[in-house]
Amino acid sequence: MMQTLEIGISGMTCAACAARIEKALKRRPGVVSSRVNLAAETASIEFDDKLARAADVAAAIADAGYTPLVEAIEFPVRGMTCASCTSRVEKALAGLPGVVEASVNLASESARVRYAPARTGPAEFRRAVGEAGYEVPAEIAPAGDGAGDAQRERELASMRRELAAAVALSIPVAALAMGSLYAPVMRWLELQGIAEPALNLVLFALATPVMIWPGRRFFLGGWKAYRHWAPDMNSLVMTGTGAAYLYSVVVTFAPQVLPENARHTYFEAAAVVITLVFLGKFLEAMAKGRASDAIRKLLGLRARTARVLREGVEEEVPIESVRPGDVVLVRPGEKIPVDGTVTGGSSYVDESMITGEPVPVAKQPGDRVIGATINQNGAFRFQAEAVGADTVLAQIIRLVQGAQSAKLPIQSLADRVVAVFTPVVLVIAALTAIIWLAYGPTPALTFALVNAVAVLVIACPCAMGLATPAAVMVGTGRAAELGVLFRRGEALETLSRVKAVVLDKTGTLTRGRPELTDLFVAEGFAENDVRLWIAAAEAASEHPVAHAIVKAARERNLEIPEAEDFEAVPGYGVVARVMGRQVHVGADRYMERLGLDVAPFAGVARRLADEAKTPLYAAVDGRLAATLAVSDPIKAGAREAIARLHAMRMQVAMITGDNRRTAHAIARQLAIDHVLAEVLPGDKAQAVVQIQQRVGKTAFVGDGINDAPALAQADVGLAMGSGTDIAIETADVTIMNSEAQSIPAALAVARKTLRTIRVNLFWAFFYNVILIPVAAGVMYPFTGWLLNPVLAGAAMGLSSLFVLTNSLRLKRISLGILSHPAEHPQAGAQGAEMELALQPVFNRGDAG
Repeated sequence: MMQTLEIGISGMTCAACAARIEKALKRRPGVVSSRVNLAAETASIEFDDKLARAADVAAAIADAGYTPLVEAIEFPVRGMTCASCTSRVEKALAGLPGVVEASVNLASESARVRYAPARTGPAEFRRAVGEAGYEVPAEIAPAGDGAGDAQRERELASMRRELAAAVALSIPVAALAMGSLYAPVMRWLELQGIAEPALNLVLFALATPVMIWPGRRFFLGGWKAYRHWAPDMNSLVMTGTGAAYLYSVVVTFAPQVLPENARHTYFEAAAVVITLVFLGKFLEAMAKGRASDAIRKLLGLRARTARVLREGVEEEVPIESVRPGDVVLVRPGEKIPVDGTVTGGSSYVDESMITGEPVPVAKQPGDRVIGATINQNGAFRFQAEAVGADTVLAQIIRLVQGAQSAKLPIQSLADRVVAVFTPVVLVIAALTAIIWLAYGPTPALTFALVNAVAVLVIACPCAMGLATPAAVMVGTGRAAELGVLFRRGEALETLSRVKAVVLDKTGTLTRGRPELTDLFVAEGFAENDVRLWIAAAEAASEHPVAHAIVKAARERNLEIPEAEDFEAVPGYGVVARVMGRQVHVGADRYMERLGLDVAPFAGVARRLADEAKTPLYAAVDGRLAATLAVSDPIKAGAREAIARLHAMRMQVAMITGDNRRTAHAIARQLAIDHVLAEVLPGDKAQAVVQIQQRVGKTAFVGDGINDAPALAQADVGLAMGSGTDIAIETADVTIMNSEAQSIPAALAVARKTLRTIRVNLFWAFFYNVILIPVAAGVMYPFTGWLLNPVLAGAAMGLSSLFVLTNSLRLKRISLGILSHPAEHPQAGAQGAEMELALQPVFNRGDAG
């Protein structure tokens, strides 16, 4: 069937771009025609939906180097009970024209859809989900919002009432049915005038409400699934308990149609199985709620109201009413409602709930404030800039929700099994009944029924469906609480498998605020003059080293003149004309490039480098004038972070533009394995490539604009939250508190989450592979043992509960997760070896 997709495209600048996209689209199998409108920045693509999908079209545009404009929405889906349900909802959504990607999460009971808004939208999603047999609330709101929590509480309250009724009715059913199997109990019942026919009527009266009220969830869901030719867990429970119940009804009201030796009722099996499975679902629902605690905590940080100054009048308004440009007033102890810039007053603000940094931050006019942070003692006013969905907190919540909704590659095997699981179980149950009828002992019909019901009831696709998403939800949520944001859920799996961590020195291992520590001038130059010329030349530079030089001059009360003809030479230094003199400031390679010999300062430079200081040089009018040193203090906790990485058996490398002596001095202090020194900013990505080739999967940690290519090249990129927007956008993981200790914490979260997923999947597969044959009766010829359907129902309920409770253990992860970092015997020993191997490529660079 032919479909037409209208999709926006960004990044086109000329007709050649449009032509390139058209060619890329036409090369895709299934695409019949494509028309790209440069003025409207849109494309109209006609394709055969049997050969291509909207996702393929979007991928073709992205592969051509442009960005397909798609929107994303996340919304709750009611009625899903197992992995078969998520698979059916995903297929229904993915089959809609214009849907680029659809992902359904059983643990959060939500769907996340990326789509072309010109072709489809929320109304179509609701219709598709409804036709698949499930429900989307009338008003689509973000999954995990307050309304969703209220709905979940109402659902739990309803389940609690139904469970209480089911237990109250099932206990006497089980007691009477099981008791009647013992002769003394049977004689007592006969003395009370309760013969077997009368007992069957009592059991029918007690079991029927259980089947009708709590059991309706399974029967309605199972019937819908059968109608859509997509049986699920509900279908299995419905078929198994329904068969036992209907068989018992026949025995009670029409016993003559059955052989005399097969006239035994199974009301207790039907009722107790429904109750036990329902109990499992109730506990599962409670555990699911705990799994999404992180989102609720983040939502709970939001302020509810704001005091706004409008037309000179102060008024308190709901947070939703604040608009960009409003002047917001904040008193001591109040929560800052939205993001903005301070315009009056001053205070200290506790930003620990966002950044994890416990020390309050001083705020003065011109400083930015973040919504949901808490004002301390002072009062101030600020201009609102980012409100609603644009605040930092809202973006964090979206990142966490997106990561929690992601499908990890490890889940693909479970998805393939789930696709055929329920039909296979139905076939096994049918074969079980047939084999027992043909070869079973007398009464064969009873044995066939009991064992077929046990197979249907014990099979549990729920555990397989929850194994990955439950662990991802808890793991990424706990990471967010620790200040580590996974922008992509897939990064969890990749980060768990990395073998090397590459750290950019400046801003990652060091504070990123260097200080000028030493200045030695050549003969014939005055120290203050040189300080003045160097500071003037560096004043126009944005480099942290330049700021340190200028700051040192101002601390000496030097009047810094304005430089002319300023030019920054990337990877080398700066040049400017100051008071009629040509001044060059930079690394030794810059002096060599200028033809100047730095040998007169060689001894001083070696000493400075051995002290982990970065030696730089200044030349004035073509003469070597001075050597100076800057030192960027190592972050508190950096050494401990490296030790923890070593304890996790990680290779640790440092990339820096510093000279080799300085780089090795820092590496010795931190016990770093590999050093890549004198690396040009543009060569960082190539450095990552070489480490990947030598060690394997690699994570890169950085914070600057020039780190973006390396962050993209690494298998996983981690950006410090204090870094540039470009670095954060490029990275897969953001460390909000910018602390080095959070790097091993992120790795620990990833590793423990993947370990939990593997345990969950092993349990889910092991449970079904072992217990389904047992339920079918394979042990009977050897031991005479059969699995009672009641026990099968209990096992089925406990299986998914095990997966959820095992996932909830991830909530215990803390920054101190590695109690005692082990010594790494090879730390620092391989630095020279790695550097020698890379030296032919990295022979120039700048500090940082």
